[in-house]
Amino acid sequence: DALPIFLGLFVGAVRSNLEIPAPVAKFLSLYLLMALGFKGGQALSSTGITGEAIKVILIGLVLALAMPALGFAVLRSRINPFDAAAISATYGSVSAVTFIAATQFVADRGDEAGGYLTVALVLMESPAIIMAVLLATWTRARLQSEAPTEAGMVTAGVGGAQASGAATTAIEPNPMPIKAILHEAFTDGAHLLLIGSLVVGAVSGPAGGETMAPFVDGIFKGLLAFFLLEMGLLVARQLREVRDVGPFLVGFGIVMPLIGAAMAFTLGSIAGLAVGDLAMLAVLAASGSYIVVPAVVRYAIPEARPSRYFTMALAVTFPFNIVIGIPLYYAVAQQLGA
Repeated sequence: DALPIFLGLFVGAVRSNLEIPAPVAKFLSLYLLMALGFKGGQALSSTGITGEAIKVILIGLVLALAMPALGFAVLRSRINPFDAAAISATYGSVSAVTFIAATQFVADRGDEAGGYLTVALVLMESPAIIMAVLLATWTRARLQSEAPTEAGMVTAGVGGAQASGAATTAIEPNPMPIKAILHEAFTDGAHLLLIGSLVVGAVSGPAGGETMAPFVDGIFKGLLAFFLLEMGLLVARQLREVRDVGPFLVGFGIVMPLIGAAMAFTLGSIAGLAVGDLAMLAVLAASGSYIVVPAVVRYAIPEARPSRYFTMALAVTFPFNIVIGIPLYYAVAQQLGA
């Protein structure tokens, strides 16, 4: 399942001129989100909101709040607090691409998860962003009250690091208002497409599923492989920025997913979840967002360096989860699942 990633990494490492046009890559991303949402809606249509669904969704929300709090507690004493808040948001949120790849991996082994996991994916997207913004706001207030000049030095220092880092576009010196942040978090296009497809799948029922089967099932694996090739190329390009991350943060990008998965296994085992649900819940807890969160945090926490939180999620955690994490989480779920 990870072979397209390896191919993309190899092609990118040798500096080949192979490139997936941006509109094609965007179409693949939108297609996968729509297919995932539709199939999740179809599953919900056939089973309804069961006790299992409620348990999974509640655990997902607990994890979405606990992960950024834990990440910030670990990072704040080692790195700039604004970077800590941004990275915490990244690892408190979820990766739809990792979820899609894991969904196919688990289904191929006969332990397909319930459609309500897609609902959990949607609900776990935004709480970490909001929590990280609150942490960053608290940090600004604390710095200004304790030492106004120190706060200015921190902001200026981070701004200088951004200018010399991987950010490609100038960033406004002032953070977005909380109202604008909430709007961005809940109305992101990918987020809305996933929700809309979920609703369409649930409402259309068996007739809609039969009509859409050639599109959401027949070509799904092929387009997923093509998209993972593009992700491999993107990871290869982003690996050049790892030098700005450092050994501690690289280790954090590997250990934090394992901690998230362990928390999901603990709560999911107590709740008596089935193998497929437990494996996918662990994948959600272990993934890190590199699409929605960076897009919002870049303006919500301008003091943070994108070359850190974006690179960690994309160049460290994403390939780790695709190559090692997903098979590992599934193997553990087989031992613990009901």
